[in-house]
Amino acid sequence: MDGTTQPLVFMPRPPKGRLARLGDWMARHRRAILAAQWAIVVFYAVLVVLPAFLPHPNPEARLFSSDLGAASFVDPEYCATDGSAAPAQDKTPYAAPWRERLVLLAQYLFWGVWWPFVILSIMLVGRVWCGVLCPEGALAEFASRHGRGGAIPRWMRWAGWPFVAFVLTTIYGQLVSVYEYPQAALLILGGSTVAAVAIGWLYGQGKRVWCRYLCPVSGVFALLARIAPVHFRVDREAWNRYPARTAAVDCAPLLSVSHMQSMAQCHACGRCSGHRDAVELAPRSPNAEILAARRPALPEVLLLIFGMLGVAVAAFQWTVSPWFVRAKQAAAEWLVERDILWPLETDAPWWLLTHQPEAGDLFSWLDGAAVLAYILVVAAGLGTVVWLGTVVAARLARADWRSLSLALVPLAGIGLFLGLSMMTATHLRAEGAALGWLAYVRGALLAAGTTWSGWLGLQLIAAVHPGIVRGGLALAAWTVPLAAVTGTWVLVFYVW
Repeated sequence: MDGTTQPLVFMPRPPKGRLARLGDWMARHRRAILAAQWAIVVFYAVLVVLPAFLPHPNPEARLFSSDLGAASFVDPEYCATDGSAAPAQDKTPYAAPWRERLVLLAQYLFWGVWWPFVILSIMLVGRVWCGVLCPEGALAEFASRHGRGGAIPRWMRWAGWPFVAFVLTTIYGQLVSVYEYPQAALLILGGSTVAAVAIGWLYGQGKRVWCRYLCPVSGVFALLARIAPVHFRVDREAWNRYPARTAAVDCAPLLSVSHMQSMAQCHACGRCSGHRDAVELAPRSPNAEILAARRPALPEVLLLIFGMLGVAVAAFQWTVSPWFVRAKQAAAEWLVERDILWPLETDAPWWLLTHQPEAGDLFSWLDGAAVLAYILVVAAGLGTVVWLGTVVAARLARADWRSLSLALVPLAGIGLFLGLSMMTATHLRAEGAALGWLAYVRGALLAAGTTWSGWLGLQLIAAVHPGIVRGGLALAAWTVPLAAVTGTWVLVFYVW
């Protein structure tokens, strides 16, 4: 040492990337996010509430155009003496009034655009929908900040509620035709919102208790967010060496931010970005969480296998299934032969079974029972095949079957998007749009989901080094759930 004093040199911090700066912007501009949330609350209310009090659209009503070309038809009572066909006549297109167009617009925006692309957004950017845009979450948090602030009861923390709520809501929605009728949508979605506000007012002290424990789609979003290619990365070492005390993060879904390793429950609201110089929005591999092989809770696995790949698929399938029609006709004939006629009555209230006389859509008690039975049987059968294939593959590879089951998340997510977009296609066809390309897009998406899930399963099986023979058998077993789910969608889109 020569006795001279060495100057302190501070290493410059590396500049933050665009994603990290975006996360910091979200943390600094909470008011802008809140303003957007309340604007969506108003839009959501108009979309869900107003159509329920307007007349049901005429079957010939169109949203974008009432002039799809003059339709030609033949008068069945006309017959030329020479046996020639009757002359074609012009049928005046139906000009829908604004009230009917408003109902059609609400249906198209809500079921044709909103929900399919919410599912897609969760897979692409995590639960930004929940933290930044969801009107139900915003109302629940607002009520919680101004409510009673009670402690969260133990029964509410049960991990099985997302599975139960998703199954019950999905089945009930099919029984009342939630996609077709605004009254049913108001009943289910409005009822969910009222429940969210009530739970928020009773419990939570400013947190989103409803969203964390009881929301019917929270469990689905938690699974899909695992494959998002962005996340809020937490640097645990930087967190611990931060030189000053800081206030706790105002985390609405009640997460311990310092220990956060998954995007499953993170609402991606950005409030924690930059906290203790240890949290930032960053890119990641969409396979990272799945390949980490963290063992999920059993209710999550049940929701994936018997909910998303069982009940949801059956709910999208029954309306186009010839099996459903044959089974219902056989049941009706059996009842008539035995003079049991009350199940054929259509006197059920609209809030229990579809009862829309103005649309000529009346469910009998047999219809309701057939829909319920079909969904439950298909969900149980398809779910069991998927579960058994996953368990056998995991046993052969000496892997954990719950961790392996998460490899099915991409296929399940793309299936949900395809199923919900069926309503999009229905609306576009009604407007006369040419959809010759749709079959190819559906096939490409389905192939992508199957390939992605297959590759993830391959990586998880190979990671435990099962050996050539056991590994080959495990991969063969793994193709069973993939083929079962993919084959079901092929029936819907290409066979039936």
